[in-house]
Amino acid sequence: MFSLLVNIPAKAKWAQNGVTIAGGQLNTPLGLSVDDNQTVVIADYGSHRIMQWKNGDTTNGQVVAGGTCAGNGLNQLNRPSDVLIDKETNSLIICDQGNGRVVRWSRRSGTTQGEILIDSIQCYGLAMDEQRYIYVAHSGKHEVRRYQFGENIGTLVAGGNGQGAGLNQLNWPTYLFVDRRQNVYVSDFYNNRVMKWVEGAKEGIVVAGGQGQGSAPTQLSCPLEIFVDTLGRLYVGDQGNHRVMRWAQGATQGTVIVGGNGAGAAANQLNVPVGLSFDRHVNLYVADMGNNRVQRFSIEKGC
Repeated sequence: MFSLLVNIPAKAKWAQNGVTIAGGQLNTPLGLSVDDNQTVVIADYGSHRIMQWKNGDTTNGQVVAGGTCAGNGLNQLNRPSDVLIDKETNSLIICDQGNGRVVRWSRRSGTTQGEILIDSIQCYGLAMDEQRYIYVAHSGKHEVRRYQFGENIGTLVAGGNGQGAGLNQLNWPTYLFVDRRQNVYVSDFYNNRVMKWVEGAKEGIVVAGGQGQGSAPTQLSCPLEIFVDTLGRLYVGDQGNHRVMRWAQGATQGTVIVGGNGAGAAANQLNVPVGLSFDRHVNLYVADMGNNRVQRFSIEKGC
């Protein structure tokens, strides 16, 4: 996730019925990003491509990277799991998971191939900070590394002490968020928790979950994409519980903000929510993987 600065009001609430703004053309949507024009960009994992939907057009998704069959050519992707929008270069940065690489594709029309930024890695999720460092969740190595453009080794910033549940360990890290102080938030998938690693720390802090897998307010079930607002509140795609949760800074339990009504395809339901993000108007977007759609939950007026 890009460290987008979003001022979400302390008492903000969202409509409980979502509106489908992308669907029909998706096959296992995972990570997503939203630009300043409310264009939604989605890693369409099962179709080996990146799709985008412009605001107001829910029927005509556009392929903006990949889109041929799975492969490792520069014009191909293989099971992409996350995508960032880099405004400075007007490009997409993609975790090309099946090819074990991070690639960049220009958003300019007519682009037919990307370029490799980082190769030979087991990536899952990405983040970028304000200094334009790229952060990569190395799932198979249970660690997170930070990269400058042009380097392929990176600096360890979280985990790296083997697979486990210790505070200095991770167990299959997936999605990331980096705040303005370069604190790294990590969805620690099989530990059913979200960890915060302060810049330079040797171990992390549990900021959500960590009480075993379950559906209680203190628990998560295989968390995926995350987001942190300017008040330090954490938003989590709690995919195993089919809900999105918010955890206040320092809280021991979270609150459900959308979903949580069982797995399903109704407007007030989710089925394995993976990606999540906000637009500049604080509307919430959720990649509802099990339903092959992206839902938008509007911020309630008066918040």
